[in-house]
Amino acid sequence: MFGPGDGGHIVPPLQRGCVTLVCRFEDGTIRLDGDSDALDPDALPGVTVDDRGKTLRAPAYRYGELRAALDEAGVDYTDRVLALPTLALSTSYDLRDYQTAALDAWRANDRRGVLELPTGSGKTVIAIGAMAALATPTLVVVPTVDLLTQWRRELETEFDVPVGQLGGGEQTLEPLTVSTYDSAYLRAEDIGDRFGFVVFDEVHHLGGEGYRDVARLLAAPARLGLTATFERPDGAHAVVEDLVGPVVYDRSVDDLAGDHLADYELRQVDVELTPAEREAYDEAQGTFVDYLKTSGLSLDSGSDYQELVKRSGRDPQAREALLAKQEAREIMMNADGKVDALARILDRHRGDRCLVFTAHTDLVYRLSERFLMPAITGETGTDERRSILDRFREGTYTRVVAANVLNEGVDVPDANVGVVLSGSGSEREFTQRLGRILRPKSDGGSAILYEVVSVDTAEERVADRRR
Repeated sequence: MFGPGDGGHIVPPLQRGCVTLVCRFEDGTIRLDGDSDALDPDALPGVTVDDRGKTLRAPAYRYGELRAALDEAGVDYTDRVLALPTLALSTSYDLRDYQTAALDAWRANDRRGVLELPTGSGKTVIAIGAMAALATPTLVVVPTVDLLTQWRRELETEFDVPVGQLGGGEQTLEPLTVSTYDSAYLRAEDIGDRFGFVVFDEVHHLGGEGYRDVARLLAAPARLGLTATFERPDGAHAVVEDLVGPVVYDRSVDDLAGDHLADYELRQVDVELTPAEREAYDEAQGTFVDYLKTSGLSLDSGSDYQELVKRSGRDPQAREALLAKQEAREIMMNADGKVDALARILDRHRGDRCLVFTAHTDLVYRLSERFLMPAITGETGTDERRSILDRFREGTYTRVVAANVLNEGVDVPDANVGVVLSGSGSEREFTQRLGRILRPKSDGGSAILYEVVSVDTAEERVADRRR
């Protein structure tokens, strides 16, 4: 049976002296049955009194802490929460020095915590190393069907055991199982006692209100979170720390560039709005700014922007300002000068593999038609997207244009040139896009990321913020 601190080996159920208490998993909780009158629930982590049966319960994710507290208090109990087999897992991966350091840091924190490492740095490899070391049934939770397929393929290749899948049209459960966050949310209270280890890929998603229950309902004491950018603008990363653990190891792109990731260069390309675009932009932006001056709201505050959205439902002036802001944003992000700049960049890099990122689907299709590039948007089917990326990997295609969907959750084949035509001020988005071109190059080559920015617009501030 797997428990905190036992390294994933099989041990007999914990019985000491006269057993007075029994711990069981039930519907996403740890239920304490037996002689609990002498226990002080307030002294045990997460434990409350269930008035329905007068039993004690704790959220399943507090299982490890609960066991430790019972041991420390000298309470006699039998642990029937997890009764898991030892898996014969071994890996052929030779971890790099920083990957070994990351794994050691996670182990030192009682096998709980988050690794914050750039895209392309081999976070999956570290997780596989942890699985081999623990040798316990493991659930891997991912945000997209693409990642579901990638993880399953990787685990089937590395380990000679069946790999289950929850999501993408399949519901099969195995000691090693990969699940989408959505499927794990639906199944967690039923399968919460089936795994001793859980890996959350793109763990920042766990901060979402609904997805938090995925972690709460699983009893697995060993927890590993993987991400390139841990902090969330809404502060919900604090919730992730409680459910998975804090960041125990982090390295930036600059830390790994050159030795483990490709060297890279950032180039900003400034473009001017056309006279017609400038007139329309100034008018729309002016309407928005004038409203802010009289409303008491701040241009830089995310909460104030949300307040503007709320007001727009009842205040005609607020609605006019919001629509004006959206119009100004579309003008600066889809400027004709950006298309001309992209033409020059693509001409300069004819022999390179290029990924072009935009914020708007309409611009993707416009660029696809203009430059005869395959397009990937949220409207692109899974099979078509996979086919495009396969052909990009093979070299049949050397250019792809996408609207946000390649930011994360997709295994993008090696590219060495990225072009950001438009995007948000999110540091996460920028880091993810940069990571798409930073995978180690077999020829030792470097990567270039272009940012195309409309000058004398709010986009200049957006570009500064995301860096």
